[in-house]
Amino acid sequence: MTSPSDTWLERARRIMPWGSSTCSKAPRYRPEEPAAIVSGKGCRVWDADGRAYIDFRNALGPISLGYRFPAIDNAIREQLDNGIIFGHPSPLECEVAEMICDLIPCAERARFLKTGGEAIAACIRLARACTRREHVIQIGYNGWLNSLAAGGRLLPGQTAAGTAPAGVPACLSALHHTCGWNDADGLRRLFAEAGAQIAAVVVAANLADIEQGKLFYPLLRRLTREHGAVLIFDEIVTGFRVAVGGVQDHFGVTPDLAVFAKGIANGMPLSVYTGSRAVMACCETGGAVISSTYGGEALSLAAAKAALSVYRAEDVIGHLWRQGERLAQGLRRLLRERGLPLELKGFPPCLHMTFDPQGPAQLQESFFRAAYRNGVSLYDVIYINYSHQAADIDETLERLAKAVKEVAKAGFARNPEVRGRSSEVSKAPGALGEGGLRPP
Repeated sequence: MTSPSDTWLERARRIMPWGSSTCSKAPRYRPEEPAAIVSGKGCRVWDADGRAYIDFRNALGPISLGYRFPAIDNAIREQLDNGIIFGHPSPLECEVAEMICDLIPCAERARFLKTGGEAIAACIRLARACTRREHVIQIGYNGWLNSLAAGGRLLPGQTAAGTAPAGVPACLSALHHTCGWNDADGLRRLFAEAGAQIAAVVVAANLADIEQGKLFYPLLRRLTREHGAVLIFDEIVTGFRVAVGGVQDHFGVTPDLAVFAKGIANGMPLSVYTGSRAVMACCETGGAVISSTYGGEALSLAAAKAALSVYRAEDVIGHLWRQGERLAQGLRRLLRERGLPLELKGFPPCLHMTFDPQGPAQLQESFFRAAYRNGVSLYDVIYINYSHQAADIDETLERLAKAVKEVAKAGFARNPEVRGRSSEVSKAPGALGEGGLRPP
């Protein structure tokens, strides 16, 4: 019998490439993985078949406070009574820009768009206008419309071949250069070859090795200043998660421009590009035209105002670090006991799951299928939200204990002797015990 989820997936694939407008949301592991989510509350979601999951995908990051978070929903409802969008700016546009400039270290002026990739494109245009240069160095994934360099990131975890990406003119691709995270030698080489032509360096943190930013971000700041290039921080994931002000706040390095998106409005579509007064002035006096009808859409701005107020008033970031560490310690223990070659790396609010390339084939697929089968929705990045409480994390670990046992029994344990070994799930330790990473 065909399930409602299968029916939706068949309909979607018939009418939409990928069956989704977002490549990373298209289900890969049917039938265990949901094909369509119909509702969410707090840290849980329900699919079209009525199955419930403790959710760590969180819309691929934007749900930082929780689904149907009261302060956000109330702000949206209140603004809906007054209107969605107007032919002139709403006061909310000014109010939220002021809040951004109060919370973000680099922010002296700010403007709004709808997606992170769009805002990164705006920053690149600003940098080119300000410097009168054309070349850009890109580190990490900066959104699909900025995936222009040969060998650059097309999607998270997907790298282009050595030629210009499909659909990108070679002459445009030649202006964009890819550099690896924490690749100091590669960065110096690019500046040595084309320093006088480089308008900007755009950097998104490698979440698995984000701690390397302690040295890499200062190097980026030093080299861009030496060569007169604009430093742009892609804080789409790290903003309002690693710290309220993102990696620039956490590591104490201030860029010229930065983009924030996921987390700014708890799921409503909004991005902000912000930075120094001098560089942002190029929108007005430097000839760089950046304009969008929906930049000042009021429902998203109302949600952002409410979300930023919660960040100001409550220890959201500390909570994300504590619950992320609770999950990390418990899951690491389960993996160690069962001998599965899977690592959790990076900072607790956005842990990155890393599968040993020398480990058993199909381990990743087997693990994700087992997690979904046991009611835990995961992604390569484990996103904690403010609605994940200790009891939710402990329940997650109980469910993942069953998943890990299934995977080990299926033959994926590194040490065959641990396959089938019984194990009781220990409750995860309290706040950041056992030498865990501490929040900023």
